[in-house]
Amino acid sequence: MITVLVKPGSRKGPLVEVGAEGQLTIYVAERAVDGKANAAVTKLLAAHLGVPRSSLELVSGATARIKRFRVNT
Repeated sequence: MITVLVKPGSRKGPLVEVGAEGQLTIYVAERAVDGKANAAVTKLLAAHLGVPRSSLELVSGATARIKRFRVNT
């Protein structure tokens, strides 16, 4: 299970920052409208982890800034 903090509508993005304790913060330019930010986060996280997008599953936080993803192998 991977927990990420999402910053939608960011001018900094697309960017994945890894904090001192390994927490992930993902900045995306897309706004949180009609699932666009979630799609951008999934794409960026998959690229960061080196896995296909289809192997990531959003488990919780579809409408929150803190999201949990499951990596299916």
